[in-house]
Amino acid sequence: MKIVVTGGFGVGKTTMVGSVSEIEPLTTEVPLTYASTGSDDLAGVEGKTTTTVGLDFGKVTFDEEGMAHRFELYLFGTPGQQRFWFSWDDLVIGALGAVVLADTRKLADAFPALDYFERRQLPFVVGVNTFANSLYTYSDQDVRQAMTLPDEVPVVFFDARDPDASARVLMTLIATALDAARSRPPSPGALL
Repeated sequence: MKIVVTGGFGVGKTTMVGSVSEIEPLTTEVPLTYASTGSDDLAGVEGKTTTTVGLDFGKVTFDEEGMAHRFELYLFGTPGQQRFWFSWDDLVIGALGAVVLADTRKLADAFPALDYFERRQLPFVVGVNTFANSLYTYSDQDVRQAMTLPDEVPVVFFDARDPDASARVLMTLIATALDAARSRPPSPGALL
């Protein structure tokens, strides 16, 4: 199954894909340059020196005892800067759903991704990456209200550096996508 990991600039997409991938992740990280000054907001991520310009790719398999099915997930991380959003249309083709990463220090950076997946009616979850230098802590209800999320969209707080926490976010997405598939009426000809 194909999963898209998306969100704003510097929110932890590459970190999440890398932390949970069972293969060496493919990344298209390049050094930040002066050309990005003014377009890449480094607030909250002042130490960031690289950025994704194409995609991140990783793979994770869930085959635990007691699970009804084995899941192989192919993770595609999107670039976060607006100038690369054109690539999202290609990256989401065939995707089961998306993890929209958010940073409570700059929630508005997640809004374009939320709008994108809502318009496409692709199931998604919001993964709130916890950063040690956040000034405030918020509840999932605080985040849900600030982002005007419907009740059926899960909000999961996690640390993108932690493989188990990242896997929990992915499993939440799988459950959400399966629930969405069950609630959709069958397409005409599906029974033929």
